[in-house]
Amino acid sequence: MEVKKQNKKIPLAFYRRKNVLQIGKELLGQYLFTQFDGQLTGGKIIETEGYKGVEDKACHAYGNRKTSRTRTMFERGGVAYIYLCYGMHHLFNVVTCQMGVPHAVLIRAIIPTHGINIMLKRRKKKTMISSLTNGPGKVTQALGIHVLYNGISLISNQIWLEKSDADMASHRILCSPRIGVEYAEEDALLPWRFHLTE
Repeated sequence: MEVKKQNKKIPLAFYRRKNVLQIGKELLGQYLFTQFDGQLTGGKIIETEGYKGVEDKACHAYGNRKTSRTRTMFERGGVAYIYLCYGMHHLFNVVTCQMGVPHAVLIRAIIPTHGINIMLKRRKKKTMISSLTNGPGKVTQALGIHVLYNGISLISNQIWLEKSDADMASHRILCSPRIGVEYAEEDALLPWRFHLTE
């Protein structure tokens, strides 16, 4: 199934709102796409995590920390924050809010819908498996996303998000603590991980 990339892209105004947690929930059911070397891949977002800037101990920019890695988080919403985790996993985040406010949403999982054969090849799998894109590192590997695209606009023709036409009324959003942020003390317990269910 082909998509109308130019007409359905989520506008920058969507990302530039203040409530990163609301945006994290609203990204569920939407589509994340990449197109590199003419190869289109993408899928429906089913799991996200919100990171709330300077006040969130689990956020890279906690305490207004500005480094070469976090500077992208301080950009205006609507760009990608991509970083290397444990020296091996490229993780993809959607920067939100206004300039100087380092909020972001991590895309944790998608359901593959476009370019599945390409995703299988990138993930070195021969047949479709349920775990193809069920983690943030798997998502980026399947979609061909890496840190070289850090800071790219999310209305570009290489990485972008599209609004779904599907009726989301039949779905539920489950909220739970984020994964792998035990170091964040009390903030590790915040229910800022969002998962879409039928």
